[in-house]
Amino acid sequence: MTPAQSFPEPTNTEAIRVIGRFEAGQGIPDAMRSDVRMLGGLLGQVLREAGGDDLFEDVERLRLATIQAYEEENSDAFERAAAIAESFTVARADEVARAFTCYFHLVNLAEEHQRVRVLRERAGQPGREDAADTVATAYARLQSEVGDDEARRRLAGLRFHPVFTAHPTEARRRAVSSSIRRLSELLTQHDAASERGAEQHRARRRMLEEIDTLWRTAPLRSQKPSPTDEVRTVMGVFDETLFTTVPHVYRRIDDALRGEDSGSSAPVVPAFVRIGSWVGGDRDGNPFVTASVTREASQIAADHVLRGLERALDRIGRTLTLAADDTPPSADVTALWEGFAAAEPDVAAELAARSPEEPHRRVLLVLARRVAATRSGDRERGYARPEELLADLRAVQTSLADAGAKRHAFGGVQHLIWQVETYGFHLTELEVRQHSQVHRKALAELEAGDAISAQTEEVLELFRVIAEIQRDRGARAAGRYVVSFTQSASDLANVHRLARHALGDDAPVLDVVPLFETFADLQAAPEILAEAVTFPEFRARMAETGNRLEVMLGYSDSSKDVGPVAANLALYEAQEKIARWAQESDIELTLFHGRGGALGRGGGPANSAILAQPPHSVDGRFKLTEQGEVIFARYGEPAIAMRHIDQVAAATLLASAPSEEARTSGAAARYAEVASIMDATSRERFFSLVKAEGFAPWFATVTPLEEIGLLALGSRPARRGLSVESLEDLRAIPWVFAWTQARINLAGWFGLGTALEAVGDVELLTEAYRDWPLLRTMIDNVAMSLAKTDERIARQYLALGDRDDLATLVLDELALTRQWVIRLTGGEGLLENKPVLQRAVQLRSPYVDALSLLQLRALRALRSAAEEAGGSGADAEQQRLLLLSVSGVAAGLQNTG
Repeated sequence: MTPAQSFPEPTNTEAIRVIGRFEAGQGIPDAMRSDVRMLGGLLGQVLREAGGDDLFEDVERLRLATIQAYEEENSDAFERAAAIAESFTVARADEVARAFTCYFHLVNLAEEHQRVRVLRERAGQPGREDAADTVATAYARLQSEVGDDEARRRLAGLRFHPVFTAHPTEARRRAVSSSIRRLSELLTQHDAASERGAEQHRARRRMLEEIDTLWRTAPLRSQKPSPTDEVRTVMGVFDETLFTTVPHVYRRIDDALRGEDSGSSAPVVPAFVRIGSWVGGDRDGNPFVTASVTREASQIAADHVLRGLERALDRIGRTLTLAADDTPPSADVTALWEGFAAAEPDVAAELAARSPEEPHRRVLLVLARRVAATRSGDRERGYARPEELLADLRAVQTSLADAGAKRHAFGGVQHLIWQVETYGFHLTELEVRQHSQVHRKALAELEAGDAISAQTEEVLELFRVIAEIQRDRGARAAGRYVVSFTQSASDLANVHRLARHALGDDAPVLDVVPLFETFADLQAAPEILAEAVTFPEFRARMAETGNRLEVMLGYSDSSKDVGPVAANLALYEAQEKIARWAQESDIELTLFHGRGGALGRGGGPANSAILAQPPHSVDGRFKLTEQGEVIFARYGEPAIAMRHIDQVAAATLLASAPSEEARTSGAAARYAEVASIMDATSRERFFSLVKAEGFAPWFATVTPLEEIGLLALGSRPARRGLSVESLEDLRAIPWVFAWTQARINLAGWFGLGTALEAVGDVELLTEAYRDWPLLRTMIDNVAMSLAKTDERIARQYLALGDRDDLATLVLDELALTRQWVIRLTGGEGLLENKPVLQRAVQLRSPYVDALSLLQLRALRALRSAAEEAGGSGADAEQQRLLLLSVSGVAAGLQNTG
């Protein structure tokens, strides 16, 4: 008798009742429930067609058991679910894991579709959104506090600067993402079609075909992507969403601020978005990112933006059929045409024949041709710099406005101007990141006068490539140089010294950005910065930029260093000190937040995090890293991207409102003693775990840490060293990813329960949760992290290691933290104060449990094989099952690292 047969199987009628009750109990909106059921039904049909009724029934057996186990904690359903997972052959377990993973992709799609549906409904009903949620309402509040002139000045200086990274946290293959995007389009078509009509039937048939493609597409990459592959993947987000969406964000805000005047006169909204990229530029610990890769990354991005500008100019130019009699051109526009006609008479004659007496149309088509020449490298016919194209567009805009065609001037032409201001000829502002130790080693070699290593030659070649990119595309295209693990001011000066070694007086323009990552470095940051700005190169560059300085803060390593609670408090303190120093020094500071997608790496809602920052640490400028699955979740769909940008920009603007700064600083002072107790006790508790003898190998045993390194997620190696004997060499992403897969999520919450228990005063802590933005954000994020944990699953993973003391420590802290978070947030369970988020987690949890059980059986088999005499543990089938389950759990939890 198999383990599965030792439990009575429910009847089909009972299965339908249990599953129906579960779905109804999650509070899913009717439209979304309909989408989930339809997509799930189509997946079921695909499973029957591809694997037969037996596969479908096996999937349903495990699904029903995990739902019952989730709803009935005291029943034997969990043991039955585990027994079912164990009963499958490896081949069947593989298919079941793939089925659940496909289901998660479809549920995620339905949820995204519902978000878009709600956003579109709200767009037609002004006033429904919260006052802090849009730039328009944040601006109105700012006006009331600081007056019209100051509010306009702050709006003009607004800047939101996401930086896309290639950190390996997107577990889906690009082919899978593309299939999901096609399904999204079909779901939209299905919504728009008449009920039960031919178009709706066609959409369902094509969805069935696409789900079949999703099922039959290998879910795992066969090999790691190269850095260039990563560049092209990110370019897809620009092509499909951001290039056209960002100007629509500006327009929507201008519409909200100016009403009917928007589009008929100059906008008040600046092009406040800048997109940065580390993809192809971040070489810290990644030997595959070379100078030639950086050059190619810049070329690929430039090609994409120039093609986009060419198409946009051509499209708007063709619609600008305004006759010269009614809309006469200005002298500047006439001169633009005559200059082109003299240089290229044949092409000018062709354009004139196609656009007779339509001077503005002809000139925009000329500008499209000049952009095409720029893309092809024709320096004689193309533009040397984006500023030249902007000047020509503004000449056309002024000409149209002066001739009375104001809606054309501040409509389509303004849209083009916004695109050039945002993206230039480079699309992304490519940033370089390198470890300070690499610079020290290179300088030691160069100053010794001996033959230099290949690594040092590569360091020097990078500066030559930066100079080349700047010559071709301007200083914005590549100029920021991030020094990771900055530990002294000399680490920053070393970058300029190396640039001089490479190019002498022809060194490129460089904005050297310190990255403070560890707890000790965060503490030392103000002193390091005070010394760095005395260096001649820093003084000269700051004089050119209006005394601007950028400083990066690392969330990942600081959290792994002292635990999530102490790290959050240390980051706040560091920002407070750096911001105070910058203000006293009359420096315009931009803090660059190295946030990840997971909570252990600074993840969570960005807008609430912004409003929890210290006074003057934002001042209208917010820059952060975006990576992996977060890039696609926030920027992959136009309506969601618009909403996200609007929310973050609103919070960035509102953070400097006097009332917000007073609230934040007042709370920090009022609860300073609470912070001190939480810092000391949480750190002590964290150290009791991670500094325990044998912790690192135990961690590698009770989580799929080693196996995660086998996933072909990104080009970057998973760890800095070769051993797991020490956490120092382990990167923050696998640290977070491994705990997430084990359903423990320890990196996001460990130590908080002990910290709150040490304070002990429930009334004081309830008041602090209400009034102290930093604590509220921390606890709300931990609540989300805890909601994705599962103690029964966690116990199974912890049992893989022979350390009851460490397992007990983890479980005790989990229980204590959960108890305190529920007590402070209110209600009887987690996330009761955030019902939409609670629904999303609860909808997925039992299905994630199914994949976790499959992962556990594979992990046990691999661990057992490794322990056998002479065993390697490298059973290919079990290893594949484990990796499939890792991908599926990542899809179900919607985050990795």
